[in-house]
Amino acid sequence: MNITMVGTGYVGLVTGACFADMGNHVTCLDIDEAKIATLRKGESPIYEPGLTEMIQRNTQAGRLAFTTDRHVAYRDAAIIFICVGTPSRDDGSADLKYVLKVADDIAVELERLDSKAPMKTIVVKSTVPVGTSHKVRDAIRAKTKVAFQIADNPEFLKEGDAIMDFMKPDRVVCGVDNAQTGEVMRTLYDPFVRQGNPIFILDVRSAEMVKYASNAMLACKISFINEIANLCERYGADINSVREGMCADKRIGNQFLYPGLGYGGSCFPKDTQAVVSMGREIGFECKLNAAVHEVNQDQRGHFWGKIESELGSDLSGKCLAFWGVAFKPKTDDIREAPSIALMERALAAGAKVRAYDPVALEHLAHEMPSVEQSTDLYSALDGADALIICTEWAEFRAPDFDEIRRRLVKPIIFDGRNLYRLAQLSEAGFTYASVGRATVRPH
Repeated sequence: MNITMVGTGYVGLVTGACFADMGNHVTCLDIDEAKIATLRKGESPIYEPGLTEMIQRNTQAGRLAFTTDRHVAYRDAAIIFICVGTPSRDDGSADLKYVLKVADDIAVELERLDSKAPMKTIVVKSTVPVGTSHKVRDAIRAKTKVAFQIADNPEFLKEGDAIMDFMKPDRVVCGVDNAQTGEVMRTLYDPFVRQGNPIFILDVRSAEMVKYASNAMLACKISFINEIANLCERYGADINSVREGMCADKRIGNQFLYPGLGYGGSCFPKDTQAVVSMGREIGFECKLNAAVHEVNQDQRGHFWGKIESELGSDLSGKCLAFWGVAFKPKTDDIREAPSIALMERALAAGAKVRAYDPVALEHLAHEMPSVEQSTDLYSALDGADALIICTEWAEFRAPDFDEIRRRLVKPIIFDGRNLYRLAQLSEAGFTYASVGRATVRPH
């Protein structure tokens, strides 16, 4: 099947590479000439385990191509996926200008087609407010009489595990207006669900809502456990013990119920605010989702309070070392990362900031050029007054604590991911503050 992906961001690139790996012929379209040139060389502009190899393999096999030419990209495509960004406006609503620009471009190219050309299926893959796919349909219809089909196909990719998520999905959700379009989407995705996971063929508006409802639910779980963790601190309970006892209930489960610094990345912050905005547009107050976002943002301030309580509010002349910049492990994405919020507070308090991350330092250099970078986890500690852990990279889980203590000016660790046992750190001679647990000090 000939497929075109419009946009070579995270979603478009991963989706296109995976479709190609399943034997389809995929063309990835983007207006960024530099990015397309990079992709043609077999280099991925984003970090995702296994993606570079998949791009190279399918490019060499002739199944994956990259272009800036709209006519080339749209001409032979049976299915066109719209995978462009929907950034948040200042009021939290989704900005659809990129999606609607693609709709206009598609209409122009449809007009150029031979009247006998097979009908194309236009699929909105971007995360969009309910009703957007029909706006795309109407925008195209306003500029061409050429027949086409519209669908919505939300993505559920976890950064760091995106390829596995796509190749073996828990479910596939497709929103369509008729049975014919449903069959097109089912045929496309059948090879990915051979183990029996479901393909849900829904109406378009319900499919659009599934994405927001899913992300809002996961965001809610994260904010919930962080609020309980903060309550545990005040009452002298241990959130790890509370979590274990709570999550043993099968009705609750344990996924996304890990205390920490709150969620970040490109999805949860944007999508929770978009849900609130959708409600506001129709006069409905989404109180829970608004609170979820507020609790999440407050969590960074709560954790910063631990740092101030130990080091003071004036950090002039002090150095803070950060382990982890990316919002989660196995990605280089620093969008809405808790580390950034904490680094900004540290700089505002007068501190020198030094950071180490296995893959995200290049993005940090663009975002915060004043932050000093280290090439390994231990050199980041030299002369630092404390270590702050923001991302649970595997290499942080079993460090040499003697080496940490030797390099730090003071043996203080602020752990935003609860990587270590309290007794272990106390015995190792550290003041150790984490989330939802008592701060411990050296024996």
